[in-house]
Amino acid sequence: MSSLLDDFRSEFSKPNNTLAQLILVNVVVFLVLLLLNLIFTLSETSHLYAFVLDQLIIPARASEFIRHPWTLFTYSFTQTDPFHILFNMLGLYWFGRLVDEYLGARRLLGLYLMGGIAGGLLYLAMYNLVPFFMQQSGGVRMLGSSGAFFSVAVGAATLLPNYSFHLLFFGPVRIKYIVFFLIVLSLAKLGGSNSGGELAHLGGAAMGFFFIKLLQNGTDLGRPIYWLMDGWQSLTRPKPAVKVSYRQRSNANASTGTYVTAGTAASGSSVTMPDEAEIDSILDKISRSGYESLSREEKQKLFKASQKS
Repeated sequence: MSSLLDDFRSEFSKPNNTLAQLILVNVVVFLVLLLLNLIFTLSETSHLYAFVLDQLIIPARASEFIRHPWTLFTYSFTQTDPFHILFNMLGLYWFGRLVDEYLGARRLLGLYLMGGIAGGLLYLAMYNLVPFFMQQSGGVRMLGSSGAFFSVAVGAATLLPNYSFHLLFFGPVRIKYIVFFLIVLSLAKLGGSNSGGELAHLGGAAMGFFFIKLLQNGTDLGRPIYWLMDGWQSLTRPKPAVKVSYRQRSNANASTGTYVTAGTAASGSSVTMPDEAEIDSILDKISRSGYESLSREEKQKLFKASQKS
């Protein structure tokens, strides 16, 4: 058990490991809820489990949501059905890997969180404004990362519509067709027993599309997310001990000395805008070996070039 916990800590300590961290958070919350459900059921205190779950899932009625506003964020990390979380995490891994490779870990996090928020907001709007849904809003709750997953999936398909996944029995299928099928399926089931979940799918899908389209035009909707995460990391990151040393140096050296700030160092490691020769080389590599053959840096350079054009 300690080895498993060590593995979890190791994954969270790795830089630029957002995809694995998102999956781990979902899995840990699922396992904790599974254990709590077992404990409270055996102790015949199921009402305590229901209370815990109510703190995480998002209610349909605005009057109830106002008392639990944090559920707009927590619902997209909360799942209680094993097949539900299995489908969502497999999809998040397949599509999230593409977003991570081409846009980086921060954009993947932005897509996931913004997609969950968009799905929750559409769900709340429809259940409080549309008569068909308002009649069913009593006692309705929603949970699951499907809306966030749809955001990542549609974002990947908007970014790389002709990228193919090899599906069992079907062979290579372009991801734009896979995502189109998922959206049509959600629309077809909109009036069914899981209407709230289908609304979250569609809200997340819309966010994924607009997130990528605006990003290609130079507007990053995830900036507030990055700012919050950077602030949190700066608060929780241990500060190194300050060491003061003195040494004699000449005035000439002092006047010509230079320094590098953390921001400069970080920007120096970012992907630079490629020139025309680099782009031609990357495109030739794609024609010979496909998208999969590109390195992470080549993929990000290709995206930068698409923004410039």
